[in-house]
Amino acid sequence: MPSASSPDAPSRLATAAAPAVIALDHVTKQFEGKRRVVALDDVTLSIAAGDMVSIIGPSGSGKSTLLNLVGGLDRPTSGTVRIGGQSLADLSDDDLTRVRRDKIGFIFQFFNLLPTLTCLENVGLPLHLRGWPRLKVDARARELLTLVQLDHRLLHLPDELSGGERQRVAIARALSVYPPVLLADEPTGNLDSRTGDEILALVRDLHGRLGSTVVIVTHDMKVAESCARTIALRDGRIVEDIRREVRK
Repeated sequence: MPSASSPDAPSRLATAAAPAVIALDHVTKQFEGKRRVVALDDVTLSIAAGDMVSIIGPSGSGKSTLLNLVGGLDRPTSGTVRIGGQSLADLSDDDLTRVRRDKIGFIFQFFNLLPTLTCLENVGLPLHLRGWPRLKVDARARELLTLVQLDHRLLHLPDELSGGERQRVAIARALSVYPPVLLADEPTGNLDSRTGDEILALVRDLHGRLGSTVVIVTHDMKVAESCARTIALRDGRIVEDIRREVRK
């Protein structure tokens, strides 16, 4: 891998040594309405396996659209999105659902918890869908809720939690399947600074232990600069791609 002239300074690198687990090839996404909106404009991007990448940019720059396309939640108007070398366009709806269930963990800006399930049940749901035995599901869900400091809320419903607590449940659920790819849309945006730091540390720990590829959309430069790579978007295009040395 090319090195920067100064090891402490950010550098722009054209390639990565590890194989790409996420690849976008000339991807454009347009939304039709009273006027056409180009959310992404001819974006080509490769993210290597094991990278931890932040996506920054002003509102409307295409950050969340990019995350939705990578996660298979939407399809591009043109171009190709690949996960692990597999084009998402080539997958049936059932196969695409399996990719999202087994390979991608999502942390949404809004919590998306099922209101009739307890914290324990919400976190364990993806594991039940994978066919894990009940005792293993329960143990893993308890472990994750303890990691996000909610072991005292195991049997509470989402409506009985604060906004920050609900976000932590959502994060624990995203981590439940040890996903090879973790996509996070403002994961600390609704949390106080201390809790945000703890959640960021948890995501970094998952990245370090499992080698997951992590992509974080954020407005928080502290979160962005905790990642070894930062991609800046403006008007649907990549305007900057920075790599930096990050302390473990």
